Amino acid sequence: MKDIAQRAGVSESAVSFALNDRPGVSEVTRDRIRRVAEQLGWRPSTAARALSGEGSATVGLVVARPAATLGVDSFFLQLISGIQEVLADRQLGLLFQVVEDVMAECAVYRRWWAEHRVDGVLVVDPRTDDPRPALLDELGLPGVVIGALPGSDTGAHPGLSQVRVDDAGAMASIVERLHELGHRRIVHIAGLPSLAHTDRRIRSLRAEADRRGLVEARSVTTDYSDTEGAAATRGLLEGDSPPTALIYDNDVMAAAGAAGAAALGFSVPRDVSVVSWEDSALCRLAVPWLTALSRDTIAFGRTAAQELAALLDGGPARTVQMPLPGLIERQSTAAARALRA
Repeated sequence: MKDIAQRAGVSESAVSFALNDRPGVSEVTRDRIRRVAEQLGWRPSTAARALSGEGSATVGLVVARPAATLGVDSFFLQLISGIQEVLADRQLGLLFQVVEDVMAECAVYRRWWAEHRVDGVLVVDPRTDDPRPALLDELGLPGVVIGALPGSDTGAHPGLSQVRVDDAGAMASIVERLHELGHRRIVHIAGLPSLAHTDRRIRSLRAEADRRGLVEARSVTTDYSDTEGAAATRGLLEGDSPPTALIYDNDVMAAAGAAGAAALGFSVPRDVSVVSWEDSALCRLAVPWLTALSRDTIAFGRTAAQELAALLDGGPARTVQMPLPGLIERQSTAAARALRA
């Protein structure tokens, strides 16, 4: 503040008024102070705001999923690890809460906003019909959506950035590889149907199936748990026309599905190939090792936290596209029987 005041030829109190949008200086003086601040590379400090009573130096993360299914999902642990790396460096705290549904999540945002508990939020699991962006707009609460908003949401959200992933492209890459291996009966064992990324994956599978003439390709939704993943696998493999390839929306379901297939007498990958959407240590502990989509989930969380920090520093909302995950082929996928010599 001293440097800015000296260069602008004003008092330190005038600098404080100008940079915090308070009355007490003319618009001409305010503009001059802001130009000098930009020249000096000044950015607001959330930690300093907290000490002066102007902020909480805390960001919020609410996860609206049943705690039982969340506890076995490695994705969120890695995501939070990446988030925490950035927050610790910025001396920002993380307020974390698990709720049952998205309406309870909205109630938490309203309470946090009324109590000045957080300066911004990280929003996970975008919904196909999502009330949260409009609510955050209404509250004026900065946020970063981890994952793309649904395609129907075309509104401008001035305080909301997005860190997007190409779920459709990732699904297309899996189907392409399984098709190359000769698989024609492909089933996608998906997660929660209300999630936007689940919807995009299902739509992508349908589009790829239509393009390639795979009339028996389809998706089955679950709650992401190992229990429902195993149950869906049993139902499919005991049917009249069992699939030759299964795509699971997370590593836990993939491991449970592979074990369930073996218990029914199906050999992986001789009788059925298995692909996990998420890679983890579990994929390398299962027998056989599981083919999986691999992405840097820690970097995903790190990027989201960096974007939120940028918003809190006064930066504009923007959209960041993460790299397309790569398919790591292991022992759980092989050519369909029809193509084997």
